[in-house]
Amino acid sequence: MPQKNLNMQKITDICEKTARKFDYELCDAAMEKEPTGRYLRIYIDKEGGITLDDCEKYHRAVQPSLESFDYDFLEVCSPGIDRPLKTKRDIEKSMGLLVEARLYKPVDGRKSVQGLLREMDEDHVLLQSGEETVDLPRKAVAQVRLVPDLSALDEAEEETSL
Repeated sequence: MPQKNLNMQKITDICEKTARKFDYELCDAAMEKEPTGRYLRIYIDKEGGITLDDCEKYHRAVQPSLESFDYDFLEVCSPGIDRPLKTKRDIEKSMGLLVEARLYKPVDGRKSVQGLLREMDEDHVLLQSGEETVDLPRKAVAQVRLVPDLSALDEAEEETSL
């Protein structure tokens, strides 16, 4: 296994162990190179959503364990409401919810497909898009993300404008 992958596996293990101490879910850990340096980004979540205080508490707890790794900046953040589905747990929690599958290249003239997630595994992504069932080969799918339900914002806006 290349050294880079081995280091990310060690980092992920440390992050996962620390997340469990706080009953958080480790959604992802990624090393990203940007013009300002190498960012180690850790995405955590919990039931009811993660707060800024949660991110700060986790950052203080995990940072000392990560000092031996080569990065310039450590960021701990929420995966967001439009998070990509990466883990088995993400997929299980998202069954029946509206998602968008972005494709590497167009399939039937479409570069992305929205629909209710019915199934997702290493072979395919199955979406219910209106009356149509769309079965996409997994190798054609670049990313699957939750589509945020912003209806609560629309309702709140209507109430304030009355």
